[in-house]
Amino acid sequence: MAKRIDVSGLSAYYGNHRAIDDISMTVEPRSVTAFIGPSGCGKSTFLRTLNRMHEVTPGGRVEGKVMLDDQNLYGKDVDPVAVRRTVGMVFQRPNPFPTMSIFDNVAAGLRLNGRYRKSELNDVVERSLKGANLWNEVKDRLNKPGSGLSGGQQQRLCIARAIAVEPDVLLMDEPCSALDPISTLAIEDLICELKERFTIVIVTHNMQQAARVSDRTAFFNLAAVGQPGKLVEIDDTERIFSNPSVQATEDYISGRFG
Repeated sequence: MAKRIDVSGLSAYYGNHRAIDDISMTVEPRSVTAFIGPSGCGKSTFLRTLNRMHEVTPGGRVEGKVMLDDQNLYGKDVDPVAVRRTVGMVFQRPNPFPTMSIFDNVAAGLRLNGRYRKSELNDVVERSLKGANLWNEVKDRLNKPGSGLSGGQQQRLCIARAIAVEPDVLLMDEPCSALDPISTLAIEDLICELKERFTIVIVTHNMQQAARVSDRTAFFNLAAVGQPGKLVEIDDTERIFSNPSVQATEDYISGRFG
C-alpha cells in the first residue's frame, strides 16, 4: 500500500558538516516527486534520509522527523533494516548481484525475509519482472547471470528486485543517468506505470525528465559553497516549470546556472 511521507525540520550531517538544513515537505501517495537542483545541493543526501541509508555513511547522522503515514522512521524502536524494506531504493548505476542469476537477483530480498516457499518465489519473481516490463525479454534465460543483461535491462532488473518485496515507497537516485536514450524512455514509462502502486521519489539532473515523469517537483539549492543545501520550493511540476515562485528556481530551470 503506497504511503504518504511527511518530513519536518530535517537536517543531515557528515561528521560536523551540515549537508542539508531544516527541510520540510510532504510527498503524496501514488505520485512521483522529482528532486532537482545543482550538483552538491543535497538532493541525494536527502533522498537517502528517507530510508535511513544516510546513517550507513561514516559520520552520517540526521536530525528531524520523517513520518511514513503514522510511523516516525527515526523513532527509537524502529529497525533501520525494516525501514529499508518498506522504502526501497534504485541507484544511479545498475547494480545487479554479479554472481547471481536473473531469477536469484529478484528473489534475493524475498529469501532474506525467509517467508516464501519455492512455488511462491516463482510467482513473485514473474510478477516483479512483469511489473518492471522485463519478463518477456528474460523469461527464457532466468538462470543466466543478471550481469549479462544490457544496461537498461539491468536497471529494470534492479527495479524488479526492489518491488519484489512490496515496499510502500520507491526511491530512485538518478536511475537513468548511465543509460542510453531508448533505455531512459523505457524507465520513464515504467515510472509512470509504477506510481499506480507505489509512492515514488526520484532525483534527476534532467529537467525534461522531471517535467515528463513527475507530479510534483522540489528545487534544492546552495546559498554558497560550503553552506548546507536547502529546499527552495516544492510545487506541482507544471507550475514549477511554467511559473515558479522563486527567481532562483526559474534561473536554474532556464539554464542560467547549475
